[in-house]
This record gives sequence, structure tokens and C-alpha cells, in this order.
Amino acid sequence: MLEICAYFLCPFLFFMFYRRSPLSFPELFSKQKAHSVAENAMLEEGLGMKQAGERPKIEIGYRVGKLTVEAATEQRKNGYMIWRCRCSCGGEILMDTRSLQRGTVTDCGCVSKLKPGQKDITGRRFGKLVAVKPTKETLYGTVVWHCICDCGGEIDVPLHQLTAGYRKSCGCLSHPALKEFVGKRFGRLVVTAYAGKRDGMHRWKCLCDCGKETVVGQTLLQSGKTKSCGCLGHPEVKDLVGRRFGRLVVTAYAGKQGGVHRWRCRCDCGRETTVGHSLLLSGKTKSCGCLRAETYRENLKLIGGTSVTILEAGKNRLIASNTSGHTGVYQNKRSGKWAAQITFRGKTYYLGSYSEKEEAVKARRRGEELHDDFLAWYHENFPKPAAGQAEENGKTGDLI
Repeated sequence: MLEICAYFLCPFLFFMFYRRSPLSFPELFSKQKAHSVAENAMLEEGLGMKQAGERPKIEIGYRVGKLTVEAATEQRKNGYMIWRCRCSCGGEILMDTRSLQRGTVTDCGCVSKLKPGQKDITGRRFGKLVAVKPTKETLYGTVVWHCICDCGGEIDVPLHQLTAGYRKSCGCLSHPALKEFVGKRFGRLVVTAYAGKRDGMHRWKCLCDCGKETVVGQTLLQSGKTKSCGCLGHPEVKDLVGRRFGRLVVTAYAGKQGGVHRWRCRCDCGRETTVGHSLLLSGKTKSCGCLRAETYRENLKLIGGTSVTILEAGKNRLIASNTSGHTGVYQNKRSGKWAAQITFRGKTYYLGSYSEKEEAVKARRRGEELHDDFLAWYHENFPKPAAGQAEENGKTGDLI
């Protein structure tokens, strides 16, 4: 039944559609056919564009620019094969597959002087410099360019110095032009004649008020950095000779060493020494070294080789090598027992060996009674001096 309905219904529907369409049946058929042809053309064009975008296959005989691939090598660069290429000029160059496909290099260097990715600044001006051509040298990762200065000089400059503005001339901008200084005064110096140019700086012969002659750079004269032949740099001898600085008395000027003026001095202890000018005036040096040694002994409070200061500080301080946690207590590595000892009057006393660590600590504390008795005796016989009084050393009479 369905087949019979479809047999009679399909022609009717086609007739109704054709009737409503503004186009005739032949026109409608031709339009559908043209649409199909256009779609096929677009598809073929897309495939052609895809094929055109594919990179060429590199093989022997492949040519790009003036280069012709001759043979493959065993070398690799980032996974790409390196080929030996021959230039039409006769030169030879090694190129990887990627560079040949891109066509970034077209000769062996006979025409193009720059490598791929390098910036071309030929003819550009940077201050007084004009870039002429790149050299084969590189510095700090950039190409060195040969440049000509407006003054006529030539110089090779790295690319980054030119583009950053660090270099703007061959060096002529760094030094002022030659001026007429003859007869002019600069401090104690009077210019007498031009002495020529050395190390890129104009120099002048000058006469100092002290009578000496010297040669000074033009820039140093103009800036005021040089005002004499050097006599201004030496302090007057009469300024310090005979003066006292702590225990030192200046006897003579000892010259200049390492840029520091030095004076020969005699110490109250009888020794002679040489001291820098600023150390004397600042008070940092007041003796030949004997004052420091005496101060060190005073601070230690030495009595017969035993330091009161160390004894007082040692009660609450352990040395870095102590592993027991108690001063004078250690473990014998062979026997494994704990031993105790104490040092007094320059001698070390053995206090015994114990199986338990606590017993060794008790023995050490009994031995420290010697230290306590000594400290009590010291504070009784050597009380702290009153403010403003100097404590005398070495007058104890009883030594430890």
C-alpha cells in the first residue's frame, strides 16, 4: 500500500515544487550543476594551495639562489641533516635542511655579508659614525661593524654599542680639541709649550712654582685635577715633625708609599716605626704596637700564666670541641669511661675516670673549688680600681 502511495505522490510533490520556483526546470537543473562545479573547483584550489605551502624535498641537485646541493654529510643540526652545497662562484658552504627549505641563505657569502637573522645597518649613521660593512668578528654575541667617523678616522664597533648609543665616534668626542694654553696658569702650573698627543690626549709642558717642570694632559688642566708637579700632594714636613701622637713622636718624613704619606716615629718604648699620615691624625695608631700588647695583657688579667678573665668567663661557656656538655669532662674512646680534668697554675690535673658521666661531672665540680678559692683571693687582694684610675699590671706577688 505504501509503495502505491509513493508511486503517485512523488510526481505530485515535484510538480508543486517546480510550480512555486521562479526558475524553469532547465534553469534549476543548470544552477545545481554549476553549484557542484564551483564546489569542486574550490576543493581543487584548496588542495593546490596546500600542496604549494608544503616545503620542498631537499636532495642532491636541489638549487636555491646561487647554491646547489652536492652531497649529504653525517652531521646534524637540531635533528636536521647538513648538506654540502656549491656556490656558483666556486665557494662551498654547509647548510642544514631547514635553511635550504626556507631559502634564507642563497649564496656562500660572496654577495650577502650577513648571516640569517642578523641586522643590516649598512649606511646608517650613529652620531659621527657611519656603518660601512660587517666584519667576520663577533663580540658579546653581536657582529662587529666597520665604521667611518666624520673626522676621517675608522673604527670597528660591535652592533649593540652602536644601537644602544654607547659609541658615537672613533674617540674624537672623548677628548676636546687642541686649545692654546701657552702662558696660562693652572694652580701652581704655568704652561710653557705644547708637548704633543699621547694616548689620545693633548699634553702640555708646564713649569711649577716650586721650580720643577712636568707634562700634564690638557683635560687634567681644564678640570683642575692637576694643579702642581706633585708638591701640593706632600704635606709640609714642619707640620708633623716633633709632634706627639700617643706614645709616638714624629722624627722625619718617610716619603709616599702606596699613595699614602708616611712619617718616621719613635715610640716611648724605644722602638722606631713608620706610620701613615691619616693614622696619626685620626688617633688610630698611638704606639709601635707595645700599647696593644699591654692592653691585651691587662684585659686578660694574667697572674702567673692564669687568666682571671678566662676563668670567670669559662664558668658559663663551653669550647667548640666539647661534646659532653661540661667543661673538663670527656669520654675516653678506648675504655669508654668518662674522665675529668682541670687546669690550674699552668698545669693540668687528672681527676679520675668513671663509668658514669655524672660521677665525672661531680669530680670536676670538686676540682673547680680551686678556681673559686683563687678568684676569691684575687678579688680580695685586687679590688676593682675607682673610675679614672689605671690598674697597674704585674704587681701581684703571688702567681698562679
